[in-house]
Amino acid sequence: MQPLTLEMILVMSIIGVAVFLFIVEWVRVDVVAILVMVGLPLLHLVTPKEAFVGLSSNAVVSIIAVIIIGAGLDKTGVVNRMVAPLLKIAGNSASRIIIAICLAVATISSFMQNVGAAALFLPAVQRISRTLKIPISRLLMPIGFSAILGGTVTLVGSSPLILLNDLLVPFNLKPFDLFDVTPIGLALVGSGIAVFIFFGRFILPGGEKGPAETDAHSKSNELSSQMGDLHEVHTPPDFTLYRDPITVDDLRRRYLVNVIALVAPPDFKILSPEPGTEIRSDVDIAVCGKEKDIKRMVEQEGMKLKKQLETFKNDLAENSSGTVEAVVSPRSSLAGKTINQVNMQKRFGVTPLAIYREGETYRSEINHMVLRVGDAILLHGEWKRLQTLHAEGTLLFTTPIDVELMRPEKAVFAALWLLIALVMILVFKIQLSVCLMTGAIGMVVTRVLSIDEAYHSVDWRTIFLLGGLIPLGIATEKTGTAAWIAHTVLGAIGTVQPIVLLGVIGLLSTLFTLVISNVGATVLLVPLVVNMAIAANADPRMAALVVGLATSNSFILPTHQVNALYMGPGHYRSVDFIKAGTVISVNFLVVMLLMIYCFYGV
Repeated sequence: MQPLTLEMILVMSIIGVAVFLFIVEWVRVDVVAILVMVGLPLLHLVTPKEAFVGLSSNAVVSIIAVIIIGAGLDKTGVVNRMVAPLLKIAGNSASRIIIAICLAVATISSFMQNVGAAALFLPAVQRISRTLKIPISRLLMPIGFSAILGGTVTLVGSSPLILLNDLLVPFNLKPFDLFDVTPIGLALVGSGIAVFIFFGRFILPGGEKGPAETDAHSKSNELSSQMGDLHEVHTPPDFTLYRDPITVDDLRRRYLVNVIALVAPPDFKILSPEPGTEIRSDVDIAVCGKEKDIKRMVEQEGMKLKKQLETFKNDLAENSSGTVEAVVSPRSSLAGKTINQVNMQKRFGVTPLAIYREGETYRSEINHMVLRVGDAILLHGEWKRLQTLHAEGTLLFTTPIDVELMRPEKAVFAALWLLIALVMILVFKIQLSVCLMTGAIGMVVTRVLSIDEAYHSVDWRTIFLLGGLIPLGIATEKTGTAAWIAHTVLGAIGTVQPIVLLGVIGLLSTLFTLVISNVGATVLLVPLVVNMAIAANADPRMAALVVGLATSNSFILPTHQVNALYMGPGHYRSVDFIKAGTVISVNFLVVMLLMIYCFYGV
């Protein structure tokens, strides 16, 4: 075996530091990748050209294109059109609904990023839960897991599989075709759904409840019904006399009543006033809250409650404004900030009414709460203001806002360009990135998306994470580090059958993807396992394929983006993911190895 060199030690040190930073998250994962990308040429482990080759790789361009195509499908409401016939077929049966929606989300996820597919289905699933009185916890986890499993059905369904062929190039191995993984992926999706259908009541929280039983979860999640209706009140002429000023935030804290609009003397209307706005004497204000809270406020403050909206009748009409629920998504810049820091009223002209978190509804001190991923926020504002907030992408809206926001008339074009991209891949054998980018730019040209919307849809953190870690894989192979580690691991486990070796690789990949990103795990492990397979006289392509698949086996912890997105709306705890995720992970490894053994003869 080749002796350990200084270059190998440096590469392994960089890998160790990168993995450590991925776990502790002292800095963002994309920043870690950029540090690696810059550090490798400075240490002369790769050339400057090799250091930045990842940003122009086929995999990176393909991922950008897939995200844009997914955004086009979202904008045109293609997914929403799928839900209605599925529900008609499924009826009121929770099991049939789970099967129908899981198959739909897995299908979408096989051609776009799984977190995008999961986000598209979230509003529909929440409406189904409320309408049919099915606990949301029984629906979201199976659907989220199916979105992750759906990424294994085609070679463009997940970032690791998109990346896989690029990582095989240095070894001169035959690349995989688009549907080479389909039999394995279909078996994984089918078996995963079957686990939830037959064992869901044992592994899902609240699974013992029947569809007809009362679902406190769903009821508590209906924030808008909890907050009451809009009312208009008038302050007395002496309201500001002989007292300290009373602000919008004061009324929320004292009476749990939200001020939606007010009149500033002499006759100026302010919609979605800021928390510090002072309530004046002898003016009209529009408030939202429970009737008992509003009556208590009116009585104690000497106000007059009007029978109906008068001053704000047109401003707060249903066609002008409304209330929506929105979830803090994994990509949101709001995570880790308070509503006061964001200044939502001034910046977007919308009023936050309540925050729903881990089974609790917060209505009083919400301006000072630090927002977390998965928090559901109830917002009131003009539709045009809510459109602006939706377009920014900082929040995932789980209730519809305005039909004009969508472009259903472009749905045919969105589906057409997706079909064109797939035909180019399958029939003409053109490079994957070129095919997918053709579909993406086609959506821009036909105005399914504007070019700014296309740019905004791309998660550039993922792009730089991928581009920054590709040179680390090059350095691992170039310096002989991968071969050295491979021989060391083989020496430790001894001579084993190829299928056993693939099992070890699958388990190693699963453990890696629980603590670091699946992209990072793939880039680090593929060169390593290819060398292991070559040394053990096993098929190196199958070893790489196991890594590409097993890095999607991320169910045990809520570290995957899909799990993080569904954790809040589904009211899940980490122990819920551990319980259900362990079963699905074991099933994943067993089914994957069985299918590889049957279809590839390993």
